[in-house]
Order: sequence, then C-alpha cells, then structure tokens
Amino acid sequence: MVLQLWFAGLLAFFAALVAAEQKVLSENAKLSNESLLWGPYRPNLYFGVKPRIPKSLLTGLLWSKVDNFQSAQHDFRHTCEQHEEMAGYGWDEYDVRQGGRQTIHDAGNKLDVTTEFVKFPGGEHGGGWGVRVKGTPREDAPEHLMSTVVFYAAMDGFGELKVDNEAENLGFDGTITFKGNTKELGDFSMDITTGPETNRHPPATHETYTEKPLDRTIVSSLQAPSEHLWQAKALLFQLLKTEVDKYIERYGSEKAPPPWQVFTIPNAVQEGNLHYVQKVFEGAFEFDIIYSSGSAPAPTSSEDLTKGIDKVTKSFSDRFTKLLAPKAPFNKGKYDEFAKSMFANLAGGIGYFSGDAVVDRSYASEYEEENEGFWQETEEARARNHQAVEGPFELFSSIPSRPFFPRGFYWDEGFHLLPIAEWDMDLTLDIVRSWFKLMDDDGWIGREQILGDEARSKVPPEFQVQYPHYANPPTLFLVLDTLIDKIKAESAKISDSSDPYDNVRNAQLRNPDETIEYLKDFYTLLKRHYFWFRKTQWGDIKSYDREASSTKEAYRWRGRTPAHILTSGLDDYPRPQPPHPGELHVDLMSWMGMMTRSMKRIAQTLGEDDDAREFEGYETGILKNLDDLHWDNKAKTYCDATIDDYEEHVHVCHKGYISIFPFMTGLVGPDSSRLGAILDLISDTDELWSDYGIRSLSRKDEFYGTDENYWRSPIWMNMNYLIVKNLYEIAKSFGPHQKKAQTMYTKLRKNLVENVFDQWEKTGFAWEQYNPETGAGQRTQHFTGWTSLVVKIMQMEDLSAKGHDEL
Repeated sequence: MVLQLWFAGLLAFFAALVAAEQKVLSENAKLSNESLLWGPYRPNLYFGVKPRIPKSLLTGLLWSKVDNFQSAQHDFRHTCEQHEEMAGYGWDEYDVRQGGRQTIHDAGNKLDVTTEFVKFPGGEHGGGWGVRVKGTPREDAPEHLMSTVVFYAAMDGFGELKVDNEAENLGFDGTITFKGNTKELGDFSMDITTGPETNRHPPATHETYTEKPLDRTIVSSLQAPSEHLWQAKALLFQLLKTEVDKYIERYGSEKAPPPWQVFTIPNAVQEGNLHYVQKVFEGAFEFDIIYSSGSAPAPTSSEDLTKGIDKVTKSFSDRFTKLLAPKAPFNKGKYDEFAKSMFANLAGGIGYFSGDAVVDRSYASEYEEENEGFWQETEEARARNHQAVEGPFELFSSIPSRPFFPRGFYWDEGFHLLPIAEWDMDLTLDIVRSWFKLMDDDGWIGREQILGDEARSKVPPEFQVQYPHYANPPTLFLVLDTLIDKIKAESAKISDSSDPYDNVRNAQLRNPDETIEYLKDFYTLLKRHYFWFRKTQWGDIKSYDREASSTKEAYRWRGRTPAHILTSGLDDYPRPQPPHPGELHVDLMSWMGMMTRSMKRIAQTLGEDDDAREFEGYETGILKNLDDLHWDNKAKTYCDATIDDYEEHVHVCHKGYISIFPFMTGLVGPDSSRLGAILDLISDTDELWSDYGIRSLSRKDEFYGTDENYWRSPIWMNMNYLIVKNLYEIAKSFGPHQKKAQTMYTKLRKNLVENVFDQWEKTGFAWEQYNPETGAGQRTQHFTGWTSLVVKIMQMEDLSAKGHDEL
C-alpha cells in the first residue's frame, strides 16, 4: 500500500512537471505571437505599420517640401524608390519584437526624417505601439524650409475607424484621435499629437490662411474601394488636386497662395475607411503617432514613448554586442555602426503580405521540356495565358530590397534568415513555417510570392505568373541545418536576462522537445517538398546511356531559355548552348545534395530511422554522380553537362560559381581529391579571385562581362558567404589544404567586409552586387537582403594568426 501511494505520488509529481512545462511553452507561444503582431510590415514604404492580419488596419506616412509649384508632386515620398535623390536611408537599429530607429536622408527634400518606433505589450490584442516622427533640415536646406507631412490610417475589410474629435471648420488645434475596432484587434484608439512647442508653422502671408490656418492640423476622410487603399498616394493627390483647382480658379496664377498653402487637403472629417492627417511645418518638426489597445491596462502616452525609445536603443545595442559583435580585425568603432545598420535593415525588411497569386496550372505537355527546341514550345504554351488567380495567401517574409524587390523570394529567404537565426530563432522558424504553409498538395512552393495588387504593381506582367513545375534553390534547408546545429551547442542554453523576450526567442534552442515538435509539425511537408524536387527537376541518365554510379541522381532546372535559367537564381550565367532536354546542371545537383543531407539529419533528429537510411542512400548516389557526371578531368573542375550531336554526354565548362557549387554547398570535404583544384581556381587572380570578393565568372571565360552581365562577372555576397563559410570549415579541419584554406579565408573575409563597408560609407547603401574591377556597388541600391550576410562574415572567427599573408 505504501509502495502504491509512493508510486502514485511520483506519477503526480511528473504529471505536474509536464503540465508546468506545457504551460510555459504555451505562454511562450502566446507571447511570441503578440510580440510579432505589429510592425512596419509594409517595407515597400518608407514607413507604414500594420498587423499580421489580412484586411485590417493599415497606416502610412508621406512628406514633401512645398516651396515651389513645379516639383511638389515629384517630391512627395511614400514608397521606397531607387531614384528619389536619397543620400541613404534605413534602420539604424531595429528589433522585430521591440522596435527601433530609422533615419531617411532625403537630399531631394533637404530634410532628414527619423521614425522611432516602439511596441508596448499588454492586454489581449497584441498590445500597442508608437512612433515619433522627426524632421531635421539638412545643411543645404533653405533658411525657411517648408515641409508638409501626411499620415494616413485605413480600415481594409470589416471594422470601424473614425475621427473622434469634434468637427472644427478651421482644422484641429490639438491631438487628433481615431477610435476603431475589429474582431481581431478589439477596441483601439490612435492619437496624432501636435508635438513640442518648438514646432513652427508657415506664417500668414495670404488671405486664405484665415480659412485654413497652417498652425492647425487638417483632416480629410473618404470612402475608398478596399482594393485601392494601398494606392494612398494617388488618392491623396486627388484630394490635393481638388484644392489646387479651387485656388487656381479663385486667384489665378498671379495671386495664388504660396505653395505650402495650396498643397493642402480639404478639411473634411466624415465617415469613411481612409483618413488623412496633414501637418505643415517650417524648419524642424516632431510629433507622435500612438496606437493604444482597448484591452491594455492603460493608454500609451508620449512620455511612455520617450522612455520606450531609450529602452529599445539600449536593448538593441546590448543584444547586438552579445550575439553579433564583429570579431577581429573588424572589432573597431567604425565597423560597429555599420554592422548594426546592416543587421537592422535586414530585420527592418521583414514584411507581412496577403492577397491572391497568379498561377498557371494548365500543366501543358510542353512544360515537361522533353523535346529539342522545348523553350520555343514552352513560350507558346505561356502565351496561351491559362493562368488564374488563386488564394488569398499570407506570407511573413524578409525581403531582398525595399525599393526594388518588396516581396518574398524563396531562394533569397534562406540566406536572409541566417543572420536572423543568430538573433531570434523563434522569429526565424516562424518565417520558415510561413513559407511552408504556401505549399500545394504536390509539394510546390512558388519561387516568387507576388501577393495582391500592391505587390504586382512592382512586377512586369510577364513575370507575375508562377508555374508549378518551376523550382528555386532550397535555401530554407540551410536554416533548418542551423537549427539542428544550434540545439546541439551548449551556448544555446546561455540566457540573456536583460532581454524581456529572450525565453521566447530561444525556446526551441533551450528545449529540444519543442524543436522536435516544431519539426514534427511539418516533417510531412518537408518530405513532400523534397520529393517534389526529385519528381519535377530530374535529369535524364538512362536515355543517353550515361555512365554513372546511380541511375537516378541527376538533375535539370526547368524554365530554361537560351539566355536564362531564372529558376536557378543565376539568371544569365553561361550554360550549354543550345538548351537540350538531356542537360544536367551541377548547381542543382549540389543543392539537392545539401537538401538531402539536411533531410537525413532531420529524420535522425526525429528518430525516423527508415527515412534517414533512405536519404543517406540518395546522398551517397548524389556524391558519386557529382564526380561521374560533372567532374571534368581536363578542366579540373565541375561542369554542366549536355548531349552533343552524336548523342554523347559532354561537359560544358564555364568556370565560376557553377564550378565550385559542390564546395559551396558543403559536399567537398577536407580529404576530397577535388579540393586542391577547387581552391586553386578560387584563388587564381586570372580566374575568380579579386580584391573585392570572388567573381561570378572567370575572367578567362569568353562570356565574362558580356550582355546583361548579371551573373557574368559581378561579386555576389550570398555566394561569397558560402565560399567563406566552407573555407572556414576546411581551415579548421586537419588535412593537406588546411593552411591554404586559412590564408584564403582570412584574405577573402577581409576583402569582402572592407569593400561592402567602403561602399556603404561612400554611397549610404548596401548594393545588390559589386564590381569585380573597382569594388563599386551596382544594380539595386538598398539591397539589404543577402548582402547583410556581411554581418555573419564579420562575426566569424579571425584565423589570421594561423594562416599566411599571401595566397
């Protein structure tokens, strides 16, 4: 009896432990969702806040100098654009869960705009937030710089949003208050303050000032179709035009009011789903926008915002120092600000997107790409326009570039998440999960997620359609590998007591059981995705009697044209000509090797032993066939393969990133007989090595620098990161090439960081790619996606004392 009571007590004790643990996990999940609800999740705008809820409240900010009639329309800022006379812009510090500070150096408007964004937890609806908007005239600004700032709030979908102030014919003298509610957000309010007494406004120089004094705030409301709310700038211009037309009709051009009076909206508060709040300033200005949840213990105030700004700054700096501080030789002051900015802009590019997608599911036979001349057949099939709208879908994603690529890209995402995983693994896995939720029943995930009209407005029509037979490099498996690496590391158990969200950020790392549950949740999806790749991107071995250890392990990108393989990510990189259905692509084979190894590790982690053995078999076949099908003994490099006029297997070798893909994806180890030749190719200044990074194509190649020259010479940070990472692995492993790898690693790491830093300092931007001859940043500016991998490179170990000074 005593033994039974003791045993029952023991069971009760363990049951209580399990219940307590489950409660903690549940609380962590709730806190994670709430802390990620709000954010500047409209990264295509210079500043725009919305929740991770489809069809809900959305906000945005516009501004312009208004000192003349000719340029005012051109000078209004709203969406991030490439050529708006910016001297740089972006987040100086930013944490997705807490907030941060963004500075916009608007040279065209002679104004530096700062947005300091802070979140406030509390209540049952995701808490509140505030943003302090500041404007500071630049050094070359006129003595009396006149600027207008417009904030707008819109309710997309079901819900209420109204101005709570009593109507005032001359505009509003104090704080503007919105009241609203939705099912998901509950009741809420939003205050737009007047700001400090130091704010100045244009003086009265025209009789119209008495009708619309500019020391007051102007509010206009309208009812707009839901599908047009994202076009807030165009709708604002319509409001402005009505006032401009009235002034011109009334006064003509000779006696017209000054431009800062003319370019104002009508003071017309009414029911509607879109409300504009306009302020006009002379010189420097400041005001707050504060959102308070009705279920929070108390409304948020400007004083709370001031304290929150200081707290967020300190928290970001402290956490960055602990997790991502640059190591020698970059542990100097000038690199610290740079590293923080690069990471903050990567995190600040995280957006929430929802809407429909355009997909061609005709499954036309031409899309099999089985015939010679298949690219002409597929072009004809696409021209039949069998696409249809699907969805709506949702995606939480870190974008490549706010002005040029403000949408989700499958192969970019995996690279983006590598630095973010160092900061917040829970956030990282939330984004990975968001991508896998987009998978269809066959296992396909669209390589570009162009969701809704706003996203499509940035994409030419010919690139909007997604095809369920098109793949993209499976870089999200790099992230899952990182997860598995981290749960085995003791450092994952170290806590950061100064960070209120540390337990949430690292829940998976500190609790392996939670990681297991995370992986179990979508292991079926991972397998479905993996086998979709094998089924749709297979390469033909048997039809051409190719000699290979495995009759199955060969791969070919679909979506090929003579000029491009956009699906590979390396768009115009030289490939065999003309395209042939018997082609085999070494980069895809390498990605499949990496993906297979990752699936094997995941299966082992989950105790799926049979699956692990199956993946190990595939991996062995891939490693053998890489040599059998793609290694060229004469060129001493890996090459694409095709079928010649005699129906024979031949290599087509264009030395560059393609040639070293097995090395970049970790498939060439320290004892490989191929490693020496690969290191020689990378380090040869006549081939790939430059003072600024590794070129995409050899200088000796006939196509070097030709045509589009997109992947035909420029330096790309994502590829260079993979090279640096794998050089490090070789440098840390005993073998015949260890010393050479140490030297190459040290030199390449230094070259990459110094050049990206120099260009950032000169131009104010990170760039999509870098010129191999001059180091100059080129193509897309503010490319804060995978170029931010420079932060990871700076964080890597300094091996300079162990290597040599020369290659």
